[in-house]
Amino acid sequence: MQINNEEANDLTIRRLQRNSSNLSHWRLSHGWNQIARSWSSFNLVQLEQVSPPQPVPDDIPLPPYALTGVVPPSPRSIEIKTPDQIDCMKRSCQLAYQILDSIGKHIKVGMTTEEIDQHVHHKIIQHGAYPSPLNFHGFPKSVCTSVNNVACHGIPDSRPLEDGDIINVDISVFYNGYHGDTSDTFLIGDVDETGQKLVQTTKSCLQEAINVCGPNVPLRNIGKTISKIARKAGFTVNEMFLGHGIGSYFHGPPHIYHYNNWHMGSMRPGMIFTIEPVICEGRPDIEILEDGWTAVSLDKKRSAQCEHTVLITSEGVEILTKL
Repeated sequence: MQINNEEANDLTIRRLQRNSSNLSHWRLSHGWNQIARSWSSFNLVQLEQVSPPQPVPDDIPLPPYALTGVVPPSPRSIEIKTPDQIDCMKRSCQLAYQILDSIGKHIKVGMTTEEIDQHVHHKIIQHGAYPSPLNFHGFPKSVCTSVNNVACHGIPDSRPLEDGDIINVDISVFYNGYHGDTSDTFLIGDVDETGQKLVQTTKSCLQEAINVCGPNVPLRNIGKTISKIARKAGFTVNEMFLGHGIGSYFHGPPHIYHYNNWHMGSMRPGMIFTIEPVICEGRPDIEILEDGWTAVSLDKKRSAQCEHTVLITSEGVEILTKL
């Protein structure tokens, strides 16, 4: 799960003041929203009511924000993890990957995003972990589900997945005192060629960005690599959402810019951060809807996102959200 640092500061007060019973989310919109399958076929979605959050058993260890929605300040500097911290991070990240892999085997046409949330919540709780998104700055669900023209931070609801959809499922867990964070975009049924290309390009952007990582490599090389691949495929990179450092805190430095940039800073052994580009079919411009979370494309075109949490080692890079 990602959030822009400036956006987080700007939206936190509004999110905490908003009554969760008034949260709305997306519903299938027919008619003129249906785009011809010969070119690009998918349905746009619009705001609908969201059900209450699922309960967390009393014996589950909670992150600091779980009860109040108030997130403590992030570390001011980049944390270099100790061997013990790295071991804890590996366990939380592997659990996040297992949950994502589980939902990937079950997701299908007709399944609602609410059912995805229930599946994910149950699996996380079953392992004695806490779903990190739940009440993070007031987020009302245990997972983010972003369908078609939803770029990021979609809130699960009663909308059934349709043939031709693409959906990003973003899994984050708080386990043994540390967060693990990963996501993938899934093809639902018969997805048109443009949608398939968009998802495959996003996966390539993530993998090639990981491949350039290593000790003393400039952090900006991640964004340069992603931008080059996306542009060559005819897509754009959303600049609103960043990767981030992660540990006992959900989000912290370094900020990982997924677009071409000249930000300073280099990778060092012991750094752990996420890489999670949002690649856009059309223009990268978005708007945040009144629920304070859901980001949609202004041009009503699709986005795809994939994410791994990685560790910089003395010899290169290790993907933690992978078995």
